[in-house]
Amino acid sequence: MSARTGRWLGIILLAVVLVGLIGAYAPVQAQNEFPSIEMPKITIDGAPQDERAKTSSFLQIMFFLTTLTLAPYILIMSTAFIRTTITLSFLRTALGTQQVPSTQVLMGLALFITMYVMAPVGIKMNKTAIQPYLAGTIEQPEFVAKLTTPPRQFMLLQCRDKDLILFLELSQQKVESRNDAPIYVLLPAFVLSEIKTAFEIGFLLYLPFLVIDMIVASVLMSMGMFMLSPMTISLPFKLLMFVMIDGWHLIIKGLVKSFHMENMPP
Repeated sequence: MSARTGRWLGIILLAVVLVGLIGAYAPVQAQNEFPSIEMPKITIDGAPQDERAKTSSFLQIMFFLTTLTLAPYILIMSTAFIRTTITLSFLRTALGTQQVPSTQVLMGLALFITMYVMAPVGIKMNKTAIQPYLAGTIEQPEFVAKLTTPPRQFMLLQCRDKDLILFLELSQQKVESRNDAPIYVLLPAFVLSEIKTAFEIGFLLYLPFLVIDMIVASVLMSMGMFMLSPMTISLPFKLLMFVMIDGWHLIIKGLVKSFHMENMPP
């Protein structure tokens, strides 16, 4: 065996010994640096009072996390977002501009309009519930009651009596006044009323653009241009009319005023 071969064998043996030492030392070092963590035991039995308190806190945390997960859907379905998004979607379809403005732009505009409309509700919630609770002047049950009062007032203001009666009858609930309607009845009635109102606004938006489409189609037929799409020719005239009458200003103004926020209880 040559000297070079012996030298390589020595290097390999030294490397194996070092790897073995490192492998034997690493678990001990890791155990010293990172002590073991004992997992809590979960049992179902007659627990003492302190264990019941821990269980109650755990259930409260789970309820809070579940509510936090559903919060975006609750905010969307209990605010002005429904009517605003449907109205803007009808406007884009009536104009015939396909994807202009884009969906992202429409959703952003609807979000900011919703924030503007719901600002009085948020201010009232902060004044009557959040700030007193942070100051420690009210307890949690009173805080929850005062926090949910402004959104209820907003939904009752927009909700139609017919829709509210429908869900009261379906749930077999009897209340003395519409203000006493439970939240699980008020929410679907409010959503249904908002969809109806948005469809009514959409119908009114369609009428002027429909007239332009009919005029353009009649002119094209009289000229014998049957192969030319009336939608393609009418689009510039729709845009011209919409810009000349300042359509965005009129629609946003009418949409915001349709919520009648001036009638909100103080």
